[in-house]
Amino acid sequence: MSSLSSSVCSPSSCALSRRSLLTAAAGGTVLSAVPGLSLAQGKMPASIRYALIGEGKAEPGTVLRYGIGGMNPSKDLGGAKIDWRPGFPATLPIIEAIRGGAIDFSFATSTAMIYAVGGKVPVVPLGVYPLPSDTCYLLVHADSGIKSVQDLKGKRVADHRGTTGTYALVRTLEAAGMKLSDIQYVNLAAPDAEAAFANKRIDAWLSWQPTMELARRRYNATMLPGVKTYDYGFFVAREQFAKDHPEAVAILLRNVRDAQRQLEAKPEEVVGQFQKLGGFGNNPMEHDVYLYLAKNRLLSYSGAGSLKAVDENTANEVQRLADSFHELKIYPEKIKIKEWLMSATPPNVRDAVAAELRRSA
Repeated sequence: MSSLSSSVCSPSSCALSRRSLLTAAAGGTVLSAVPGLSLAQGKMPASIRYALIGEGKAEPGTVLRYGIGGMNPSKDLGGAKIDWRPGFPATLPIIEAIRGGAIDFSFATSTAMIYAVGGKVPVVPLGVYPLPSDTCYLLVHADSGIKSVQDLKGKRVADHRGTTGTYALVRTLEAAGMKLSDIQYVNLAAPDAEAAFANKRIDAWLSWQPTMELARRRYNATMLPGVKTYDYGFFVAREQFAKDHPEAVAILLRNVRDAQRQLEAKPEEVVGQFQKLGGFGNNPMEHDVYLYLAKNRLLSYSGAGSLKAVDENTANEVQRLADSFHELKIYPEKIKIKEWLMSATPPNVRDAVAAELRRSA
């Protein structure tokens, strides 16, 4: 205790103290309970470029960006600025931005990670969690007469090829004893799919939240039962940035986890504060949908409060997804994502993340 309270130390003794702290943490000593103490105190960057999908509504980025609930990641990062980069339509463009060196930290799905490995994008997985099993909806028109997945045989079913929705569709059809060849598959991005659904040019549409709950209410659509999501959510960093600043990405990851825990514990408060900031404009339905999805933990970020390191079970499931997409010729080559996931995170980054995630919210 006295070594922690000492206000003066030489560079060598400070370094020794840090090694002792890390060793104690590895042995299970509860040093993380000391207020204000972080086991990650290395060199901090001047700024971190954090990508958000859309405007980052009702997600950890919302809480961190606007300091909801008093959260202040910049303070934890020794004053480093969070350079928020909103407006990305999905995670694949974020992966491309990481490739170009324009983004340092973000969320990505398994499908995006597989593309990253296949495209040799310099990205590092920091933490992972399973997406909510019911974050994808398969919508049909209320007057269509379609009551089950089996009724989709020969029907026009839209999805954005190569995404979380594609894998959910494949697995849903498999569970019903069907294949993609049993339907008229239509590859449409969400805005085009919604327009086609609104004009009844397609019979069914599968995608994820919040798009689908908004669409369900707008068009009084019916949600088919039995649809599950089989994807994972990752938080990732640009490889060189993570190597240069392992403590920074670890601290930011912990902040993401704690922000999601706050959102799940107080959804009305977080969504309400975002509404006061003008985050939903004059659209009461959008506010109601986000509140509903947050309370019921149906958003892609729901579950990020349980972020953990990649384990073998996760790697096996992501490999299964990659193999399925290869069989469907979505990926031209077989991608060994399991091996990459189990070895891609540098040891210094892995250790920094483990130390931070041991800390209480």
